[in-house]
Amino acid sequence: MAVPKKKTSKQKRDQRRATWKRTGALQAQKALSLGKSVLTGRSTSFVYPTDEDDDDEE
Repeated sequence: MAVPKKKTSKQKRDQRRATWKRTGALQAQKALSLGKSVLTGRSTSFVYPTDEDDDDEE
């Protein structure tokens, strides 16, 4: 016969939510940092086409 599961404590629930929110916050922080480095031109880990290369080909 089926037996009901034990209730999850508020502490465990809050801990899971905090972990879930923290991962999103870290990803947002990394994306913002990458965006800033691309705008300043100091990005070394992100490769993207620039307008300067297009001018040389013509």
